[in-house]
Amino acid sequence: MLGVAMTAPAVADYSKHPLAPAFIDEMVQQHGFTASEVESILRSAEKRQPILDAIARPAEKSKTWKEYRPIFIVPMRITNGLAFWQEHRAALAAAEKQYGVPAEIIVAIIGVETNYGRNMGSWKVIDALTTLAFDYPPRAPFFRSELVNYFILTREQKHNPLEFKGSYAGAMGFGQFMPSSYRNFAVDFSGDGFTDIWNNPTDAIGSVANYFKKHGWQSGKAVVVPARLSQARAQVIANDAFNKVVPPVLTLGEWKKIGVVPIAKASKNLPAIAIEFDGVNGLEYWFGLQNFYTITRYNRSPMYAMAVYDLSLELKKAMNKSISNMARVN
Repeated sequence: MLGVAMTAPAVADYSKHPLAPAFIDEMVQQHGFTASEVESILRSAEKRQPILDAIARPAEKSKTWKEYRPIFIVPMRITNGLAFWQEHRAALAAAEKQYGVPAEIIVAIIGVETNYGRNMGSWKVIDALTTLAFDYPPRAPFFRSELVNYFILTREQKHNPLEFKGSYAGAMGFGQFMPSSYRNFAVDFSGDGFTDIWNNPTDAIGSVANYFKKHGWQSGKAVVVPARLSQARAQVIANDAFNKVVPPVLTLGEWKKIGVVPIAKASKNLPAIAIEFDGVNGLEYWFGLQNFYTITRYNRSPMYAMAVYDLSLELKKAMNKSISNMARVN
């Protein structure tokens, strides 16, 4: 069936796509939709070639760390983040207390994802998900599942599936939740009866915090530990575990035997992943702890996780400076 999708002509009506009948049947048989309502929605969905072009070249794959980091760690994003934090201080404090996720991490995620709500995406979610589910074979099963969840989500929330907008990958709202993430982790943190991650920053804040808690965030624990190589690089990178975004299993003590050692005080029993970045000053090495791995559950790129972490540090510094300045004035 995926081979059919590769050769299917561009269509403006996805109800006539070769893969549509099987999808419609699944929605009817397994999820209680009628064929006519699914067909009606697919009929309004359009294939978008720019989406296919964009997903083929994500920044995490085309840029080095020295090129990637400056996209997010810039004065304006820190200034905007501080303003967002100050405006939503109560919600962030409540989320930190309830879920154990620091306010600066929540703000950094929203900052990296959408510049604090300024860029939540302009693609119709239905177009993005149908394009990728039916005409992007490399990840068609994933996006097909997300399309199923999107249909269910809009039915559950009693919203028109043709109205929501998001990223080229179908991610939505301040925190860019995929439909399955919305259904599993989004929360009505404001308590108004609707989990609104599109227009309600309080719900978005609570949802990001809940996502992190459910994905193993360890309250009060470190995110990374700086490292260096004690063996030849060729020997270290030959190890199958090096530079792999997998749940931390090897301890710092075990990594030391492989040739990666911490350059900051840390327990040898800490499980970690070892990462290499091509930075401004050359190659740099880090241990990513459980909280680093949790950030990669949002986006599987180590560079993404480090950008979030670095932005969170800058935001924390800016907030502390703001508090100190206010104290001096008063």
